Amino acid sequence: MKTIDHWIDGKPTAGAAQRVGPVYDPATGRQQAEVALADSSDVDDAVRAGSDAFASWSQTSLSKRTAILFAFRELVRAHTDDLARLITAEHGKVLADARGEVQRGLEVVEFACGIPQLLKGEFSDQVSSGIDSFSFRQPLGVVAGITPFNFPVMVPMWMNPVAIACGNTFVLKPSERDPSASVLLAELWAEAGLPDGVFNVVHGDKVAVDALLDHPDVAAVSFVGSTPIARYVYERGTSMGKRVQALGGAKNHAVVLPDTDMGFAADHLTAAAFGSAGQRCMAISAAVAVGDAAERLIEALRAKASTVQVGPGVEPTSEMGPVITQTAKDRIIGSVTSAEGQGATLVVDGRTVEGDGLQEGYFVGPTVLDHVTPEMDVYRDEVFGPVLVVLRAETLDDAIALINANPYGNGTSIFTNSGQAARRFQREVTVGMIGVNVPIPVPMAYYSFGGWKDSLFGDTHVHGPEGVRFYTQAKVVTSRWPQLESGNAASYSFPTSS
Repeated sequence: MKTIDHWIDGKPTAGAAQRVGPVYDPATGRQQAEVALADSSDVDDAVRAGSDAFASWSQTSLSKRTAILFAFRELVRAHTDDLARLITAEHGKVLADARGEVQRGLEVVEFACGIPQLLKGEFSDQVSSGIDSFSFRQPLGVVAGITPFNFPVMVPMWMNPVAIACGNTFVLKPSERDPSASVLLAELWAEAGLPDGVFNVVHGDKVAVDALLDHPDVAAVSFVGSTPIARYVYERGTSMGKRVQALGGAKNHAVVLPDTDMGFAADHLTAAAFGSAGQRCMAISAAVAVGDAAERLIEALRAKASTVQVGPGVEPTSEMGPVITQTAKDRIIGSVTSAEGQGATLVVDGRTVEGDGLQEGYFVGPTVLDHVTPEMDVYRDEVFGPVLVVLRAETLDDAIALINANPYGNGTSIFTNSGQAARRFQREVTVGMIGVNVPIPVPMAYYSFGGWKDSLFGDTHVHGPEGVRFYTQAKVVTSRWPQLESGNAASYSFPTSS
């Protein structure tokens, strides 16, 4: 059985824990590898490597850092198919989706290549007689990323290129369910010329997470995952004096107004709900049909969802692969059954999937539920699977009120031909990322990604300008170079400008 090791101080290591976990192929249900699970001593080794490397890396010139980032960008681009195959083998998403994930990660690397411009400070001349003031930003030290299974390349690359470009060293704790891509990224960083210890990977479970949150030499933690764990990471990390950004779960709504083209809306909602088997924090999981849009939307969704091709991610004809584990499959099917029992109408039933060889894998088909209400469990819970629920609202005001009453605030969209309605919507919803006729409004890398309410703990979003601010701290210097012979008497009064 293949064993996937940690990557610490520039080389693979089995670690000291002697614990391993299984890594499955979700398309077949068979174990294909085992992954080393770290204990606190392995985390200590990774953080120590990062601490040792920080002394020199933080002083490395911006030109040298940028050169390594450009080299890393080219290597990731050259190995896109290798990364995509690892994602598909361990996560299950189709290869085209996996390649898209790598591309969105590359966009963050390209953003980080501009770090000399992004780290420019400010200067004010003559703030007082003979005195100037200026600011600059410095790296924090060793920072950590704790990332989820659903984007084993993109989410880590939301974090580590920006952190490293800013002069920090990085310890990544990826999901133990699909760990191989993180090791390949570590190898590519090394090939790009990144010094040993600047980027480290420790695999593991809660033991490794807690060790990172408690470690006195970890200055900051970035996290993406479910809301309960995001809250835990934020509270435990900040209690230890760390800077923490913890992105949580979502219940992303798409409001469909009667004036929109229902075929267009149904096509895009189907792709947004069922792409990657619905295992995206930005997946549309709730459609809100306004007024007389409901019946037309339901029929369009029924027709479109029934044509989605479900199968192994490596098959060119597959549009949707399996979910990540048997436990996830059982939970999703249970949510659909519960919704039906609570009064929802089953429009498309994906609880059983027909096809050769699909019974052994973790496959759930596209599912559409109508007449869902906010009281139902399938609406209140983050299902994180290929389930689209349809709620009905009389007016746009009612739809906005429904969204704002939801505890999550990650992403939302509106489908309409009315600019006035779209402008009202984007200004009034309490959600961090908004799409207008765009179902998955994930910002480009030069903006920042993050939601509101229970979808984010902390005050900064990830990557983009806020990512630079998260991974650095500001200094302000006030300086004077006096001519001593002219006399400069010190004042005992509080200093003011003059």
